[in-house]
Order: sequence, then C-alpha cells, then structure tokens
Amino acid sequence: MNILLAYNTIIPVIKYGGTQRDIWYLGRELVKMGHEVTFLVSKGSRCDFARVLNWDVSRTLDEQIPENTDIVNLHFPFGGRLDKPFVVSIHGNGACDGLSENTTFVSRDHARRFNAEAFVYNGMDWDDYGKVNLALEREYFHFLGKAAWKKKNLKGAIQIINQSKGEHLKVLGGWRMNLKMGPRFTFSPKVSFTGMVGGERKNALLQRSKGLIFPVRWREPFGLAIIESLYFGCPVFGTPYGSLPELVTGDFGFLSNRSYEIVEALQNIRSYSRQKCHEYARDVFNSRKMAESYLEIYRKVLNGEKLNRNKPVYLEDPENLPLPWYS
Repeated sequence: MNILLAYNTIIPVIKYGGTQRDIWYLGRELVKMGHEVTFLVSKGSRCDFARVLNWDVSRTLDEQIPENTDIVNLHFPFGGRLDKPFVVSIHGNGACDGLSENTTFVSRDHARRFNAEAFVYNGMDWDDYGKVNLALEREYFHFLGKAAWKKKNLKGAIQIINQSKGEHLKVLGGWRMNLKMGPRFTFSPKVSFTGMVGGERKNALLQRSKGLIFPVRWREPFGLAIIESLYFGCPVFGTPYGSLPELVTGDFGFLSNRSYEIVEALQNIRSYSRQKCHEYARDVFNSRKMAESYLEIYRKVLNGEKLNRNKPVYLEDPENLPLPWYS
C-alpha cells in the first residue's frame, strides 16, 4: 500500500511534539511492515526510511499528492474533498467544523466528545527509549509537559508535593521563572526544574522517578507523558478527566481532582509494580499496534466503509475550562 502522511510541521521532533512523534513512528512501522510511505511535511524535514515532500501552501492538497498514492492520512482537521481516499486523524481538542465521517481520534473518550466512534491509541517505538532499569533507586516524582500551559496544572502538582512529607518534584518541561503566561516564580525548595528535555536526558530522569504527577484541568485527549512514564515503571497520579480513566486503571495509578487524596495515594507508592507499569505501556501502547490499527482503518475506507455513523461534531462542553481542582 502507498500511504501519504500529511502534517504541516517539521519532522523528526527532538524534544516536545506529540503529533510529530506519532506520525514518525507510524510511518516507520508501516515501512517495516512492507508499505511505502511518503511524508508531506514542512520544509526542513528529513527522514531516512521514507520519501519526504515539502508542503507548499501556495498549492492545493490534491496538487501535492503523488499519483501512485493509495490513501492519504491527514493529521490535522479537514472537512473538504480530495481526489484520493483519505483519513483524518484528530490529535487535539477544540471545535472542528465539517469533519469527514472518516475521521479518527486518539482515545475512546476523545472520539465520544466529537460524537464519534473511531479511535486509535498512540503508540511509541520503545526501541528508541533504550534499556529500562527498573531496579534503580527512585528519588523523586516528576511532572512532564509544557509547564506554562495552565491546563496542565503545574500549580496543582506543586501543591501535591508541598503537602507530601519528604517528597521532591522534578518539572520536565518548564523553568522556575515563567513569564510567558504571566509572571510566575516557584519558591518551593521541594521543586526543581529541568527545562524542555528529550532523548537520553529525559529517559534518564524518568528512570529515577517514583511516579508521574499529572493533575490536568482539561479533557486530555491521550497524553504521551502518561505512557512514557509508565514505560519507565512510573505509576500515574492525576485527575479523572479525558482519557485518563481509560488509560490509568487502579494497577497503574490513582485519579482524583482533590490534592489531599492524591497526597494520600503517594504514601502507597510501593504498592504499585514498576514491572506491571512497564509491561502495560510496552505491550498496549506500541507503534506496531498503532500501525496495525491504522491499516485496518485504511482498508475500511478503501472498501467504501465509513469510520463513524455520522460526521463528527464537537459537543459543546457546559463545563468551561479549567475543570475543577480542589487543593
């Protein structure tokens, strides 16, 4: 099968970039499975396993799709028409008008909020993450994500750690002084900051963590931070919003929107098996399973089937952001 993966950004991503990481691993896995993959991405992209075409905003999408393409997978909202069969993959929240019935989402909850059924879990190529040593001493908890985004609720994570006796928090994805979203300086000596990290440095930091503190105040569509942390044996302590109840069951963490309940749960950190967390992420959220799910979707579309009964429509949420958090 000749597959075009389209997303107007630069690949590969080095540090932060969930969607770029998804399509990179999807493309690589599809090639391993014997398919031909072309990326339609921004100028400056490179890839050693697939053809790369530079996105030209002055031309229509149809004009940029190679003639031999069997199916197009667009990784951005799209409600128009193409000459070739296509699938739309939605990775984020927000209203998207006029989406095709052949649109897929990244979790069951994510699809449900668009009045849709089709979804594919993200999957990582865990070979890129190196060897995991679950026997290493765990020294701190971690926060992983763009700390400047208020919906990620770094403030709540700091509240949790300040209320937890003898615990320390490393913030992966932010700085002690933040001016981007309004002045903020974190005084707590129980919190340290690494800035934006990726690759071996991020992996080394996760290997020493007891668990992920993830008290988001929005409906998380999926959350790569969740599966990356689980892969390194870190249970997840977060809020019951979006995909979290779907991904984080009782064996792999604890969910609450009340800080004191999460503080109590941290005291039972030894009751969680690092091995089980690691195996869960490795076996369920890997790039091979993601690619297999996408291939099933591609075949349905090529056979003339619709992925959803109706055109997805964002269901207006009566609970405006931020979602409740009780400190």
